[in-house]
Amino acid sequence: MYETVLLIVAALIVGMSKGGLSTAAAIAVPMLALFMNPVKAAATLLPVYIVTDWVGVWLYRHHFSKRNLFILVPAILAGVAIATLITPYTPEWALLIFTGLIGIWHVARAWLKRHDDSQAEARIVPGLFWGTLTGIASFITHSGAPPVQAYLLPQKLPKLEFAGTIAIAFAIGNIVKLPAYWVIGQLDGLNWSLVAGLAVAGIAGTVAGRWLTARLSQQLYMRVIQIMLAVLSVLLLIRGGMQVM
Repeated sequence: MYETVLLIVAALIVGMSKGGLSTAAAIAVPMLALFMNPVKAAATLLPVYIVTDWVGVWLYRHHFSKRNLFILVPAILAGVAIATLITPYTPEWALLIFTGLIGIWHVARAWLKRHDDSQAEARIVPGLFWGTLTGIASFITHSGAPPVQAYLLPQKLPKLEFAGTIAIAFAIGNIVKLPAYWVIGQLDGLNWSLVAGLAVAGIAGTVAGRWLTARLSQQLYMRVIQIMLAVLSVLLLIRGGMQVM
């Protein structure tokens, strides 16, 4: 029974992330990995990600950064292609730890640096670097939020534009992951009736996430994102460390 409850909670979290609380989604796989294989958990949630992605795209269709999408989307697709090739040979603990360290680094930088009102530019080289890491991490563990946020948060985009840019970028990246998952056999044996039910829960979560995002202040919104990123990163480090041990 508790496994079904956790699956529904994970789907709601995924949906809320697509509604604007972008970091939340990557907590879902570590949560499900408490009682199921992480690869199976990622495959089970992928259709939920895809359905909620496009709900998020519709919700944020007027709020996104065109330049950032032009930079990030090709990089994310390149990361997905790389991950498709290396997944059979890469230990999951290595990517979990690496992704967690990226998140901890970003949060520490945001919290410890002196106040700065300047905004970073959407530069191509950093965007390609972080976007590629996002594609790789997202493919294997659905934990692509820390790298993409390390690139986007310093730009201090308006909260709706920030959320919309991430929603559209991941919508494209996740739909490309579907045939790649099929090729390497990660979709074999899924309970599609269960997946359909989880997708409905994910859609409800998307609407709820959009409602919360619209009502949080810019400062509080960024603080919530940073706190969620910190929690996520610690969970990834713990999970990776447990696998090593």
